[in-house]
Amino acid sequence: MLAAFGLVVASASPVQAAEFPDTIRLPRGFRPEGVATGAGPFAFFGSMADGSIYRADLRTGRGAIFSRGPGTPSLGMKVGPGGRLFVAGGTGGDARVLDVRTGRVLASYRLTGGPAFVNDVVLTQGAAWFTDSTNPVLYKLPLRGGRLPAAAERIPLTGDLVYRAGFNANGVTPTPDGRGLIVVQSNTGGLFRVDRSGVTRRVDLHGESLPEGDGLLLRGRTLYAVQNRLNVVTVLRLNAAGTEGRVMRRVGDPRFDVPATMAVYGHRLYLPNARFDTPPTSDTPYDAVAVPLPSAVDGVGGLDDAGAHVRRPLEGQGDVGVQLAE
Repeated sequence: MLAAFGLVVASASPVQAAEFPDTIRLPRGFRPEGVATGAGPFAFFGSMADGSIYRADLRTGRGAIFSRGPGTPSLGMKVGPGGRLFVAGGTGGDARVLDVRTGRVLASYRLTGGPAFVNDVVLTQGAAWFTDSTNPVLYKLPLRGGRLPAAAERIPLTGDLVYRAGFNANGVTPTPDGRGLIVVQSNTGGLFRVDRSGVTRRVDLHGESLPEGDGLLLRGRTLYAVQNRLNVVTVLRLNAAGTEGRVMRRVGDPRFDVPATMAVYGHRLYLPNARFDTPPTSDTPYDAVAVPLPSAVDGVGGLDDAGAHVRRPLEGQGDVGVQLAE
């Protein structure tokens, strides 16, 4: 029997890092933020500029725009069952679902009528859940039987997570035991466990915090957190319930330029450089970089704390999706 927010990983073939390029050039002026991977060797990057989606072949680094945006941002993304790409719409206050084969918009949802920053998404067996960095809510798209719903549900956030000025709830992922969600609050660096009713509880990080926390990724009990303007990926070890965690290490790379989030394929992390501190123009260059998947323990592979590459092949799988049993 699946737990409430059980973890599911899309299947993919093992890859060797040496066969794939380390840098993926994105269109000038693209302003990337979100990234998602699935079972095949492709990554999808979302544009903050106009919401277009760029699909790149990870084997060659080449790609093209395969879905033109609505003129509002495309931020956090996840590939779900049935070849569907779920996209958070940022200041557009919406969410979209695309066909990963054609780029066609299958459904679009207005999540709120006022100011919003719909920032990230996690998929579950019973729903897709979206964070909003402006409003203290989660938006839930019920997916009963895999069918897309007519409308979203609004789940107010209560408890320890208190919204302040700036960016609040951002990255989202499941707890290791699958019974809740984990959300990072960017402006305070707090990490919070959220149950299905929206009640939040601060995760005990033993004096640590995650300021500028952005995308989250869970593998087993290891949590990866991008701290964007700090140009690091922080590796934490959580307890099963997601109520306690310890920072094991922080890793970086000289190519990081304010990475926003990450997706995994094989034994590599792919991170788009959002370059938030660089004034955006139509000619500003952007890219995404690949790094070995960091280990929670030094000497097992990945990056060391100075950002040096330690390549040790790990049999990997595609981007993490999450599944909720109702």
